Amino acid sequence: MKRSTILMLTGLAIAYALISLWVGQQAYSWMPPQASAEAVLVDNLFSFLVTLGTFIFLGVTGTLLFSMVFQRAAKYDYSDGPPIEGNVTLEVVWTAIPFALVIWIGTYSFQIYDQMGILGPMQHLSMGMATAEAAPLPAETQSPIEVRSRQWAWEFYYPDQDVLSTELHLPVNQRAQLLLSSEDVLHGLYIPAFRVKQDIIPGREIDFEFTPIREGRYRLRDSEHSGTYSGANQTNVVVESAADYQQWLAFAAAQPRKQAENPAYDQFKQAEKNPISLGWESVKPAPAPIVNFASSDKDSYE
Repeated sequence: MKRSTILMLTGLAIAYALISLWVGQQAYSWMPPQASAEAVLVDNLFSFLVTLGTFIFLGVTGTLLFSMVFQRAAKYDYSDGPPIEGNVTLEVVWTAIPFALVIWIGTYSFQIYDQMGILGPMQHLSMGMATAEAAPLPAETQSPIEVRSRQWAWEFYYPDQDVLSTELHLPVNQRAQLLLSSEDVLHGLYIPAFRVKQDIIPGREIDFEFTPIREGRYRLRDSEHSGTYSGANQTNVVVESAADYQQWLAFAAAQPRKQAENPAYDQFKQAEKNPISLGWESVKPAPAPIVNFASSDKDSYE
């Protein structure tokens, strides 16, 4: 291979690498705000994958464009190409590089999941896995928050204070411990700003953990299509200081329980006024939760 060709390929590789690194850094701005320790880890993995994917994309398209422009057959040349049978070195290279990339991506992805330590239905195969850094929970809040999902409402129970809420409150920089359950079908707890998602399986209680690191109001959505009104199965997640969190718990515990808003039930009642027959019965939403503190669907969030 000519020296000029080697220099040109080296220059292109460096340029592709710089462009890929720049695109990988831009990938951080494509996501919601990083509101949990897990979000930082996931975004680092996402940026790595975008960087690697961009480099591969530029390399492949660059090679194709170079071939189309500089290695085209002459006009009216309909002859066959040279009878090249094989190149062992080239075959080894194009097999080894994808193999190494897959191992690299798989290893790094597993390390990220290992560091997140979010538990789940398998309770991890190894309980010795590292977890995202967080301050320990105060002794008075050691009991996990019970997350109850149904068609179509979220309900959160704080057993130590006997508080029921349709809004999830969490202290910042402390490890959140949740106990997930479903009263009917498969649901999915998904908080985009936290980059965490967990399917909730009927008949099973699932431990789930993450660490909020940014105060604010965020949105919790049902990531599963759990029925006609699953799109309305949303609520707010409030991350606040430890003092504000304890103040909210005390305030909520002093409130009498009352019926919360139920957007899914409101939509169901509206649909009943102008029924459309689709050939099957619609699932009637469960009654609205009776809680100490109710989140308004009109509240703002990030």
